Amino acid sequence: MRLINLLRSAIVLAAVGLLAGCELVVLNPAGDIAAQQGRLIVVATALMLLIVVPVIVLILLFAWRYRQNGKAAETDYDPDWHHSTKLELIIWSAPLLIIIALGALTWITTHQLDPYRPLDRISADKPLSPDVKPLEVEVVSLDWKWLFFLPEQGIATVNELAAPVDRPIRFKLTSTHTMNAFYVPDLAGMIYTMPGMETQLNAVINKPGEFPGKSAHYSGAGFAGMTFKFHGLSDQDFDAWVAKAKAEGQPLSRDAYRELVKPSERNPVQLFSSVEDQLYQRILNRCVEDGQVCMHEIMAKDAGLQPASAQAAPASETPASAPQAGH
Repeated sequence: MRLINLLRSAIVLAAVGLLAGCELVVLNPAGDIAAQQGRLIVVATALMLLIVVPVIVLILLFAWRYRQNGKAAETDYDPDWHHSTKLELIIWSAPLLIIIALGALTWITTHQLDPYRPLDRISADKPLSPDVKPLEVEVVSLDWKWLFFLPEQGIATVNELAAPVDRPIRFKLTSTHTMNAFYVPDLAGMIYTMPGMETQLNAVINKPGEFPGKSAHYSGAGFAGMTFKFHGLSDQDFDAWVAKAKAEGQPLSRDAYRELVKPSERNPVQLFSSVEDQLYQRILNRCVEDGQVCMHEIMAKDAGLQPASAQAAPASETPASAPQAGH
């Protein structure tokens, strides 16, 4: 009995220690994509526990039943035993069925939750209206801060982002120097940002509030302070937030960007009332500095295309096509 109590205490302490590093928001988020991912984690864990729990119980049971001084160790000893068809079927069929179930579940949800796939619903009980236009957000990870462009609104921000509740958001993401990972736990899974490449993420926020965003990939000295605030707002509050940026912010020109891109840590929120034309595309194609040739132009020349064709090429046909990561 004492051994069982000690084992029980050890299991509880181990569980508490493991859960201490977990964010419960992953299992109760405010966005539909993150909620689907949370349910996937629960279902997959439950399927695996169908094997793990019985194995742990049987290990403890066998250790107790066949202990050196136990009666079963003497009465049930069979040195000539070597095979049991029933036991083999149980041992191999149960894990095989669970692996098949996990494989099917993973295949289906991998396609449903593809970060590049446009949303087909707002939430489980709210379909997506065909006339709703997604909010376009262009994201740049700097050292060590986040720069957000909202091309439809004509503004930019540092370390703060807002979006209307129940409106689809289409993110396009890149980086200046270091590979990073954009992550708002309440919104969706993390998605990588890489220099000279563009990744995408589709998501939606279903509840108003302020939600933490972070860098989920170590990127140097200022990594710990590379956080931002994501606001889920009503349409009226979102319009007011945009108006505030236009009224209080400064224009973001290429010269202003060159100052902003310099490494700095724990930056305060900054607002920009306007953005120089094509600045995000210049960052993506690594030609912000005067005299630099854009990557899409170099690639067009390598492919034997005319420069005009290269300039007309959309971002999705440039080096911006990166392997998908996230969700």
